[in-house]
Amino acid sequence: MPRFRLLLPLVLGSLAAPALADPAVGLWRTEPDRKNLTSLIRIDTCGAALCGTVLKAFDPQGREVQTANVGKRLFWDLKPAGSGNYGGGTVRVPLLNVQAKAKAELSGNKLHVTGCKGLVCDGQTWVRAN
Repeated sequence: MPRFRLLLPLVLGSLAAPALADPAVGLWRTEPDRKNLTSLIRIDTCGAALCGTVLKAFDPQGREVQTANVGKRLFWDLKPAGSGNYGGGTVRVPLLNVQAKAKAELSGNKLHVTGCKGLVCDGQTWVRAN
């Protein structure tokens, strides 16, 4: 019986874990990029941080297109900083073939993602797709 008492909190804690998912986890639609393509990004928890992967890409008419970025990691190590803010991550900017420091700010169903390389920063606002 003592073993059961020790295991019960672990079992109950593991059942509650999915309910504690980070609010940024899910599917997000990007703004059009410089090639006028939008993407569907899946954000997952990766350890204690978030990571994002390009699931699909779409042309301006909404037709799915294949690009070299589909299936690739777009950002990683983005850590929650409280109040809907995230930082400390790295983003890959495929069109420029560079990596930059990443941060994000969640507000409702919008996620403003920013990448900074040195003093130059650029970003997009993504909309929740699910």
